[in-house]
Amino acid sequence: MERICVFCGSQTGKSERYAEAAATLARVMTKRKIDLVFGGGGIGLMGVIANETLKNGGRAIGVIPRFLSERELGHNGLSELIMVESMHQRKQKMAEMSDGFIALPGGFGTLEELCEILTWRQLTLVDKPVGVLNIDGFFDRLISLFDKMIEEGFLNAWHKNLLIVENDPEALIERFLKFSPTRRQDIEKT
Repeated sequence: MERICVFCGSQTGKSERYAEAAATLARVMTKRKIDLVFGGGGIGLMGVIANETLKNGGRAIGVIPRFLSERELGHNGLSELIMVESMHQRKQKMAEMSDGFIALPGGFGTLEELCEILTWRQLTLVDKPVGVLNIDGFFDRLISLFDKMIEEGFLNAWHKNLLIVENDPEALIERFLKFSPTRRQDIEKT
């Protein structure tokens, strides 16, 4: 695994634990020589994980739409900053460049990115690990919503297994490193 895309907030949130976890994830990835691919922002959890990656000698690759960069939200000191024209192109580029996807706490954008990549995984458009770093139960209600979707017949039970959930960065990366792509025939049997 060479690159992991991290979806996360342009804010740091109310709890210091979110920034601490983002920094720890950066150190774990850097130690494993895994490059960071992210939304290219220099603020919030995006800035925290990028700065910690760079501080520890890792590569931080940002992908940012031009309109966000023009608002001075782009990180200026990255290993590489890729400029695109739209949010859709940003997600597509990050997906193409990455070997897996992790969501940290964030807002609408983070949730949308996570749900889109989970949908792509469900449809077997990507066969890469998708996970959340569930800091202090941040994603518990979303996971409960997924359970409700299964209960109500909108998802199959096996869909829940498409999302790797851990509250420890080291454990999450270990599961990513052990990830085995799903065979399409296995999916169709369920």
